[in-house]
Amino acid sequence: MSVPFWLWAATIGGLIVLLAIDLVIVDRKPHEVTTGEAARWVVFYVACAVAFGAGVWLLAGHDPGVEFFTGYITEYSLSVDNLFIFMVIMASFKVPAIHQHRVLLIGIVIALAMRSVFIAIGAWAIAQVVWIFFLFGAFLIFTAINMVRQKDEDEEYHENLVTRLTRKAFRVTDDYEGHHSIVRKNGKRYLTPMALVIVAIGSADLLFAVDSIPAIFGITQEAFLVFTANAFALMGLRQLYFLLGGLVSKLVYLSQGLAIILAFIGVKLVLHALHEYHVTPAWLEINNWMSLGVIVVVLTVTTVASLAKAKRDPSVVGQSGLNLNAAAPEERADDRPASDDER
Repeated sequence: MSVPFWLWAATIGGLIVLLAIDLVIVDRKPHEVTTGEAARWVVFYVACAVAFGAGVWLLAGHDPGVEFFTGYITEYSLSVDNLFIFMVIMASFKVPAIHQHRVLLIGIVIALAMRSVFIAIGAWAIAQVVWIFFLFGAFLIFTAINMVRQKDEDEEYHENLVTRLTRKAFRVTDDYEGHHSIVRKNGKRYLTPMALVIVAIGSADLLFAVDSIPAIFGITQEAFLVFTANAFALMGLRQLYFLLGGLVSKLVYLSQGLAIILAFIGVKLVLHALHEYHVTPAWLEINNWMSLGVIVVVLTVTTVASLAKAKRDPSVVGQSGLNLNAAAPEERADDRPASDDER
């Protein structure tokens, strides 16, 4: 698949326009995102991804089209597992409900920029050496095993290294200052907790990318498809956050389902590498249609089984005690801008 520079530029430009529209329409006036509003935006972003995938299918052929859709579904499903961590971060920092959309928007833009670096490095490594597929495959299988082993561990947020370094390197106010990330007090610049939570969201997603990027390279080695699948998945993620809410805690078998998907892709990568070294016969390699079918079936069975289990036995539902709509006590009721002394 040959992707000219103008297509890269047009695609990135289109994604920027989508983000700008979201920022202007949704975040023009900070407010608590309703379920109905989130549902409409999720449908919009899924429709954009489907339209883009259809364009790839028509212009580049069915193989790249299937690869895009498979990669998109994989990235989106892996992102759902990350929503719970985002909820924990939001609750830990007591982010006011009216500002949660802005936090997710900026954090995910930062995450996409950092993921682009990972994608570029991965594409370069794959083009240089075949054995990198063994490394990616082994890592995914190892990650899948760990996901199953750690399924009973408590989910509690601890600030990662990036967030801790940010807190040490800059002065941080004790209270939120409306939607501002930086304020000036007594002639000195301060970060606000809003800036810290954005850093926490962005850096947390970067850690998630460590397994999701190798996973999608197991589906397609075309950097353009890897980037766009990640972009559409991340852009729809923040609206999915408001739509699903507490439903995420009811997906009790999600980790097991994602572990099966990661292990499956890991095996696919290993088989692909063995095929490149002419060790295995051609029929043993897993094709794109089989990958798409396995992923869709696993996600469907996982979701249905999880909801059925949660309905039969409510005690299995995650009891995080999170109130996602709780505003910080210090939040201004009228969300007024910071004063001149604060700017």
